Amino acid sequence: MFILRDILKPLQDEFSSSKLGKHRSIWFIYALLSFIIPFTSSISSNILRCMHTFFGIDINKRRFYTFMASNKLPWDKIWAKLWDTIPDPLTDGRLLVALDDSINPKTGKKIFGCSHIFDHAAKSNQTKYPWAQNVVLLGLLKSIKGRWACLPLSHRFYLPLKAITSKSDNMNIAGKIPSFKTKLEQSANMLVELAHHFKGINILCACDSWFGNNGLYKPTRRHIGSLFNLLSRLRSNTVLYSIAPKRKPGQRGRTRKYGKRLGSCSEVAAMFKSQASKLSVFLYGDYREIMFYSTVVMLQTLKCPVRVVWVFRKTQWVALFSTDLDLSIKQIIEYYGARWKIESGFKEIKQEIGSSKSQTRTAHAVMNHIHFSMMAATIVWIYGARLENIPERRHKVRGRNSFAFSDLRHIIAKAALSENFDAVCYSHPKSLKKYFIDVLLRMVA
Repeated sequence: MFILRDILKPLQDEFSSSKLGKHRSIWFIYALLSFIIPFTSSISSNILRCMHTFFGIDINKRRFYTFMASNKLPWDKIWAKLWDTIPDPLTDGRLLVALDDSINPKTGKKIFGCSHIFDHAAKSNQTKYPWAQNVVLLGLLKSIKGRWACLPLSHRFYLPLKAITSKSDNMNIAGKIPSFKTKLEQSANMLVELAHHFKGINILCACDSWFGNNGLYKPTRRHIGSLFNLLSRLRSNTVLYSIAPKRKPGQRGRTRKYGKRLGSCSEVAAMFKSQASKLSVFLYGDYREIMFYSTVVMLQTLKCPVRVVWVFRKTQWVALFSTDLDLSIKQIIEYYGARWKIESGFKEIKQEIGSSKSQTRTAHAVMNHIHFSMMAATIVWIYGARLENIPERRHKVRGRNSFAFSDLRHIIAKAALSENFDAVCYSHPKSLKKYFIDVLLRMVA
């Protein structure tokens, strides 16, 4: 319970000292806890029911829904304060972050941010253009008690240009004129904000090949400089060049930027497969032996030297690259393997916390709900990082020994609902008996 106070109290201090500000700070903290407690999905009515039933917060329905759709919540300040509460955010002296986007399908027509978004992962029996929201997420990759986790740090709603120019009602934000920004521009803005907060710290961004290009690298480097580096995958048809030879004394003409053309990524992979070496790396929760080949080449797409690592499987291969030439081969492979945790993070936010089931419609209500969902996920992982002992896995699965996200939520629920939990903002009587709470905690997965 003391860990919860240490995490939540600084967030509460970001609200104004007025009477209304104090009320909002109380509602905010207990709304966050209601998102974390694993009893039901986090639709707004369930959050209100949880605040009433388990925490005894006296707030009528109208004021609650006004609060959940308010444009007065200081999210920027609260997120910045939460970033400061992350224990040991650096990995080998770098901020290791992951970047990706995800779609959130909806059924209602008048929902903010919804449009027909292309789903590249759609199955054969699913539509390629579902009616959905598209969210770009920036998360911190951090090793917590021996397992990797993704802590959401920032996000943006992607609003398609076609929907904005058609003046669709789903793009409207009260008091603002919607403006179009590409996903790469939104990603660069989030990375720049993060760099301004963690001044002087190197940032390594792990992303897939869609984000790992000059559309993200160039604008971010322009604002951050050499403190920013990319870790991504190469496409099979990307052309590689050797490092240009040094200029000779008295040599005429311009200095060469690129050396000899080596061929496409797939051609180089076939060329060097016989020279692959073995290496033991920590991937997906276990140490595994892989076959690799590495070299430093020039990329015309980024116009800079990169280290490329080919990882060979039995019949396939994958080519990873990093603009940070100081990274070891083991770090490149392990860090990119940890990038998959952003996909697990989307599952935690959408399915376990339940943001996909939200029925909110208006812009501020939708944005507040996704803020609450992502912040709840980050707090869960911060809580896990501050625990002294490694939590046990409640439901054993073959091949998975590390604790799960749901295990941490269960521990937090016990702490928040214990009899001697002094409310973060004020003392109040518990409205339910301990026996009933224990029964519910045993029922939840």
